[in-house]
Amino acid sequence: MESIFSKIVKKELKCFKVFEDNKHLAFLDIRPNTLGHTLCIPKKENDYIFDLTEKEYLALLKFARIVAVGIKKAIDCNRVAMSVIGLEISHTHIHLIPINSMEDVNFDFKISVDEDEMRKIAKKINDSISY
Repeated sequence: MESIFSKIVKKELKCFKVFEDNKHLAFLDIRPNTLGHTLCIPKKENDYIFDLTEKEYLALLKFARIVAVGIKKAIDCNRVAMSVIGLEISHTHIHLIPINSMEDVNFDFKISVDEDEMRKIAKKINDSISY
């Protein structure tokens, strides 16, 4: 079954795009832990990160690093945490979460951000990305 992320890749569903290349897409999590919480995915649907080929895996990590550096420049935070859980949506994805404390990576707590603010954050991160 096609994942919600595949529908985002095909532009059947909207997202707050942060950055993309020909094989990957980064967009804001719509239920973020913190401002700037971003998801990085391969455009090719894949359920489990360790089912990626080594080349695909390393390319995704390289892409996530580019995005994380941009997040760090754009969002006031101590660090950008990376998490891969893989149970909630059947499409490989990396969470990049701007953090100031360990509580910021607690997935039981979410913040509410309106659409206008999401657009501004996505643009601010995109403008901070250089590669």
